[in-house]
Amino acid sequence: MKIKLLILTALFVIGWGCTKQSLKATYDKQAGYIDSFVQAQMKADPEATLVRNEGAWRLTLQDHKDPGDSLLAGGQVILEYASYTLTGASISASNLIETNVKEIATAANWKLSDSTIFQPVTLTLDKTLVDGLRMGLHGVQPGDEAYILFTGEFAFGNKENGTIPAKSALVYHVWIESIKNE
Repeated sequence: MKIKLLILTALFVIGWGCTKQSLKATYDKQAGYIDSFVQAQMKADPEATLVRNEGAWRLTLQDHKDPGDSLLAGGQVILEYASYTLTGASISASNLIETNVKEIATAANWKLSDSTIFQPVTLTLDKTLVDGLRMGLHGVQPGDEAYILFTGEFAFGNKENGTIPAKSALVYHVWIESIKNE
């Protein structure tokens, strides 16, 4: 009996270790996709700026370069966005998860009857946001256009969320309208 228990325990530990290594390999591969995406964007737009906040990359394409207000923890941001899963080094309409930009939805052939979704959203920079988005939005300024990218580790992890598969790396293309820090 003790031998069976020891064997089962050993198999569990080995299986858990392999799963953990597999998950790390998945996230490392996603980080490579993010790096390739960022490098391609920076090559196409040498004026783009890159900031890394913990586990999120923010590639700002249009930066008003004003040393004024930046979004801080607990602040609010009003923005338009398109979110995608990142399964390679680029994004496309086939990877679009959600958007509040009518032109992007139309280009992806989405047939939507509720046009009220095409309104800017207000988000609070707090723990209610997925970690990668919260980290990536930290520091944005009004007028910025940016990509916020992060691995599945900073998205929904090993859990599926609606149409987003488990372990998915995500990209948010955002257009910042305004911010308000408390």
